[in-house]
Amino acid sequence: MILVETSPQKVGALIRDARKQRGLTQTQLADVLGTSQSAIHRIEAGNQNLSLDMINRIAGALDSDIITPGRGAVHVRIQGGKPLSGSIEVRSSKNAAVALLCASLLNRGRTTLRGIARIEEVNRLIEVLHSIGVTCRWNSDKSSLTIVRPDVLNLGAMDVDAARRTRSVIMFLGPLLHEAERFQLPYAGGCNLGTRTVEPHMQALRPFGLNVRATEGAYQVEVESNGAVERRITLTERGDTVTENALMAAAMTPDLTIIRNASPNYMVQDLCAYLVALGVEIDGIGTTTLRIRGREHIEADVSYDISEDPIEAMSLVTAAVVTESELTITRVPIEFLEIELAVLHEMGLRFSTTPEYVSRNGLTRLVDLTVHPSELHAHADKIHPMPFPGLNIDNLPFFAVIAAVAEGRTTIHDWVYDNRAIHLVELTKLGAQVQLLDPHRIVVTGPTRWRGQEIVSPPALRPAVCLLLAALAARGESVIRDIYVIQRGYEDLPERLALLGADIETFRE
Repeated sequence: MILVETSPQKVGALIRDARKQRGLTQTQLADVLGTSQSAIHRIEAGNQNLSLDMINRIAGALDSDIITPGRGAVHVRIQGGKPLSGSIEVRSSKNAAVALLCASLLNRGRTTLRGIARIEEVNRLIEVLHSIGVTCRWNSDKSSLTIVRPDVLNLGAMDVDAARRTRSVIMFLGPLLHEAERFQLPYAGGCNLGTRTVEPHMQALRPFGLNVRATEGAYQVEVESNGAVERRITLTERGDTVTENALMAAAMTPDLTIIRNASPNYMVQDLCAYLVALGVEIDGIGTTTLRIRGREHIEADVSYDISEDPIEAMSLVTAAVVTESELTITRVPIEFLEIELAVLHEMGLRFSTTPEYVSRNGLTRLVDLTVHPSELHAHADKIHPMPFPGLNIDNLPFFAVIAAVAEGRTTIHDWVYDNRAIHLVELTKLGAQVQLLDPHRIVVTGPTRWRGQEIVSPPALRPAVCLLLAALAARGESVIRDIYVIQRGYEDLPERLALLGADIETFRE
C-alpha cells in the first residue's frame, strides 16, 4: 500500500506492476478507465499527478490494495470468549509457495501454480519477480498464478525494498547461479528471529561453483564452473531452505548430484514434485538422501497444485483448543502433523480423524480432523522441535498457547531461533504465566484466565498468530496492532475465524 504523498514515479511503478500482475495491457486498462493508452503510459512513467478519485478508480480496476491511497497499518479487534464451531479448510502451504515461485526461474516454459495463497510473502516475491522481468498473471478468480520468465533476467533492476521484506529471496541463489557469472542479492529480511546464518547455503552451493562475499546491504555472488562430473553434498544442517537451494542448483546440472542429510519436509517434497514435472530426475523423495540428475535446459509448460499447509492446520487446532470448541478442520496434511497430534494426545486432547485421502498434487496424505473440547494437563517432558519427521519448528510456538490452558508446568525448548522464545513471553500481557529461562527456553504454567489487552504485534509470524489465538479466548476486548507479519503467512485469517463464530474484525486508523 502507499500513501497519497508518495511520489508520482513510485505510484506509477506500482500501477504498472499491478497492471502486469492482472495481465492487462496499457490499452486494456485505458479502456476500463475510459481514458487513452498514452495517459496510462504517462501515469506509469510518473509524469502525471493523480487525484484521489483517479487512484481509487485504478485501484478498483486492478483489484489491487497496493495503490489504495491514505491507508495505514491493519489492526485487529477481538471480543474474546466466544466458542468456535463448524468446519474450516486448510489452505495451501506458504513455505511451498515461496519455494515454487523461486524454482519457476528455472523454467523457460510456462508455470501455473494452482491454489497458491494470496499472502504478503507471496506478494513480495511477485514484486521481486516482476522487477527482474518475469510475468506473473493471476487467473480471473485468483485461484492460480501463471509465471513466464524472459530469456534474460534483468537482475540489476531487482526491487530491493520488496526483496528485503522477505527471507525467501535467499532461495534465488540456487536458480540464479545458472543465470549469470556475477550478480548480487539484498540481505534477506522477514521475521525477526535472531541471527540466521547463510553459511549452510554457501556450504551446499559451493560444489556448484558459487562464492558469496558479504558487503554492506547485499551479497555479492560469483559463479565459476569447477568441471565436476558428480557432486556429493552432505549438509551439516538439515535445513528446509538449504535443501531447496541445493535442489534448484542441481536441477540444471546434467550430472549426478547426491544430497545427504537432506530435509524431507513438506515444502521440499512439493519442490521435488514440481522439478520432476519439469523433467528433472529425482530419487529418494521423502527421504534424507536425494539423487538428482538435472537438465541443461528446462522449457516445459506445467501446472502444479500446492500441498496443504501443516502449520496453518496446527494454528486452527490451537484455535479450537484455546477456545474449548468443537471444530472440524478439513484437508489436514496428516503426515506432517502426526508428532504434534501424538504430543497433544498425551496432554489429554480428544480428536477424531477420517480415513486418509490424497491431495490434488497426488502426493500428500490428507484427513479431516475434528477437535473436541478437552481437559488438558502439562506434558511430562519438555516439548522441542526436530527436523522432519519430528515436531515442526514452526508449530512449536503454538504449544505455548496450548500449555497455557493445560494444568501444570510445561517446558518449551526452541533450540533453533534466538528470539522466538522471547516473543512468546508477550502472552503474559493476556494473562498467561510464561517464565523465560534463557533466549531458547520458556516454562508455561496453566491453566490461564485470559484477559483482553491492547498489544502491538511482535515482528515474528508464529508468535504474532499465537497472540491472536489467545485473544480469541480472552475475556473482554483485545486489540492487536499492525498485523502485517500475520498477513505475510496467512490469507484472510481474521475473516475466516469470524465465519466460525469469532467476534473479530480488522480496521485501520
